[in-house]
Amino acid sequence: MKYTVSIIATLLLLTLSLTTQSCKKKNFASKGNLEFSADTVVFDTVFTTIGSTTQHFKVYNRDNKTLTIDEIELVGGASSPFRMNFDGLQGTSFTNIEIEKNDSLYCFVEVTLNVNGGILPMIIEDSIRFRTNGKDQYVRLAVWGQDAYFHYNDINPTGTWANDKPHVIYGVSRVLGGSTLTIPAGTDVFLHKLSALYVNQSTLIVNGTAAEKVTFQGDRLEADYDNVPGQYYGIYLDSADNCLINHAEIKNGITGIHVESKLGGSSNTTLTLTNTEIWNSASYGMLLFDDPKIVAENVLIHSNAVHAMIVLQGADMKFTHCDLLGYGGGDGSYPAVGMRNYYTTNGVTTLTDISAEFNNCVIYGGGDEELVMDTIDQGGVNISFLYRNCDIRLPSSNNPMFNGCLFNQSPAFKDTGGDDFTVWSTSALRDAGNPSFSLLKDILDVDRIDGNPDIGAYEYQP
Repeated sequence: MKYTVSIIATLLLLTLSLTTQSCKKKNFASKGNLEFSADTVVFDTVFTTIGSTTQHFKVYNRDNKTLTIDEIELVGGASSPFRMNFDGLQGTSFTNIEIEKNDSLYCFVEVTLNVNGGILPMIIEDSIRFRTNGKDQYVRLAVWGQDAYFHYNDINPTGTWANDKPHVIYGVSRVLGGSTLTIPAGTDVFLHKLSALYVNQSTLIVNGTAAEKVTFQGDRLEADYDNVPGQYYGIYLDSADNCLINHAEIKNGITGIHVESKLGGSSNTTLTLTNTEIWNSASYGMLLFDDPKIVAENVLIHSNAVHAMIVLQGADMKFTHCDLLGYGGGDGSYPAVGMRNYYTTNGVTTLTDISAEFNNCVIYGGGDEELVMDTIDQGGVNISFLYRNCDIRLPSSNNPMFNGCLFNQSPAFKDTGGDDFTVWSTSALRDAGNPSFSLLKDILDVDRIDGNPDIGAYEYQP
């Protein structure tokens, strides 16, 4: 009996203890002492109608007591372009939000701007007000907005694009049916995720200058995306005719330029590529497929995950003063340049002629062999390779296709990791080019007339 009474007494005491604890009042702070991880949330340039990335900041209660935020308000209210999510709650205002002692909560912010018809960038501001025990504190919100010309899966965006505002491609812009699209100097072209500029049986003219390049890149303008590859598909020329890309920068795509086939019955050049940099692609800088005709001068292709250039099923190519480089981007297992005159699909191999002429070019990288020529010589196909006064990362060769070439001579680029491919005074490229195949200017519009030209896209500058 005593044992039973003891158990009952113990249970009563335990129940009383639990009841007392569950009814215990929280000790609340009486002062508004919020701290914030940032006093201003700034968004980099955001295009109108396209939502931003999500930014966030934290709200801290440094007190040893629970703190109640009486009100959290987006000052601009429902008309604000900003949106906030406070610890899972969405809206423009919240009340009676508790933060436990020495704890914190997240606030997430996004912004979408309306079209304003303006040309110049604009700054839009708002703020979030926190009222705690009668004390107001603010976190400012700011965004640089830019209106643009938007191309939503448009067909035949022909004529000449204006260059007073950026152009944003959303989806696939298709130039079709013998049309011509001209993109003038100083135009900035931004492509949304998985978007492309596609030219089929038509002509693309990209006509930049040394002072005003035409740029192609992804539409995420935050600093974190400056050098992120794979942000859009790329530029696709499919049976195109007489295209020109001059003084352009093409970066951060899945591919840079994909050139497939000549226009049927045309003897014209498929693409003339001059004074252009293609870099930081998630796969290759340039792919040539099924015998297109290419002329490239003063071209720099580098820092791509796979090849600077890959040729499949043949092509007719002439490269002069070009740097095709295997530095950066990938793991070094792919050569800078790989060329085949065949392609196999579903067990069927198709052979095509291949003709490649490289004059005063650099084909180099961190691997032992940065040039691979893989051909099948049968069925009457024509195979022709010629390298004159090039610097090539390759074991020395007496093959007559190499004429006056350097092998494994370091180009002495100033900073391959920093994407600076100008050369030091000690570079083996200096004055090693053949003047018979030289261009008057380099990729930066610098004269090449002082003695023999340098090999590559850049002429040395002291």
